[in-house]
Amino acid sequence: MTIIESIILGIVEGLTEYLPVSSTGHLIITQYLLGLEDSDALKAFHICIQSGAILAVLGLYRKRVSEMITGTIKALRNLGNSSVGTEERYPTGARIFVNIIVAFMPALVLGILFNDFIKDHLFNAPTVSITWALGGLVIFGFVRYRKKSGKGFGGKDLEELDWKGALKVGFMQCIAMCPGTSRSLMTMLGGLFAGLSVAAAVEFSFLLGLITLGAATVHDAMRYGQEMVSQIGWWPLIIGTITAWISAVIAVKWMVGYLNRHSLSIFGTYRLIAALVMLIMIFTGLEFSHNSSAPAPAAATTEKQAQ
Repeated sequence: MTIIESIILGIVEGLTEYLPVSSTGHLIITQYLLGLEDSDALKAFHICIQSGAILAVLGLYRKRVSEMITGTIKALRNLGNSSVGTEERYPTGARIFVNIIVAFMPALVLGILFNDFIKDHLFNAPTVSITWALGGLVIFGFVRYRKKSGKGFGGKDLEELDWKGALKVGFMQCIAMCPGTSRSLMTMLGGLFAGLSVAAAVEFSFLLGLITLGAATVHDAMRYGQEMVSQIGWWPLIIGTITAWISAVIAVKWMVGYLNRHSLSIFGTYRLIAALVMLIMIFTGLEFSHNSSAPAPAAATTEKQAQ
């Protein structure tokens, strides 16, 4: 992998990680367009440069993260101490942290069970194009439902979310294990269905991403780290991560401001257009015309089925 290719992948990762358009789907498509041969090392590279996006959210939401850390420490200190008030025993930061852990658990369990199957069978262009289109239709359906219900941008604050609502978000996140679906989209919709305001749902999605993306990064770094470094090298990994961090900061700031004034419709339109373009490329074979060494995923699937 060249430095230029790592920069391109880092930009794609950072810009799309927290937007409801699927970073994994965009990285898979970008990989093919760059002519990079699929491998466990490259898949691990896609996951590990997520650390740049994680750093972006840690920086932008440092006050909330600090509140969660200090609140959790305070709760642990007062554990079992009935002489202190409820707020002292269960500070706001601690409650938010517990909800994030609750929301993370379904993905942890299902990820352990199905991670290898998903990477072997669903990380391909046809899957991404289909899930892009389905996600776009879901967005338009949700926007229409939200408008009819008259809820607008209102709802509960993040501090009001209970563990049942957090669990709803967690199960919604599991749907995003399929590439192209978008973890951000599913968790934001989950938060809105749990009664959160748009601002609170977006923030909870970002905070949950710290745990989910962090766990995935550590897992792949430990499992494929040596292979990734030997095949790709340290510099592409470092530069890709830095690029992802910078572009993620830009994307997160833009999206927070945009969704405070507008609906998700623009992302639905984008997903449908992207799906249409990708389907045209798949049926015409254009996306692989420059890279004969990287067979089309559909062809690879057919070959596996024939064996």
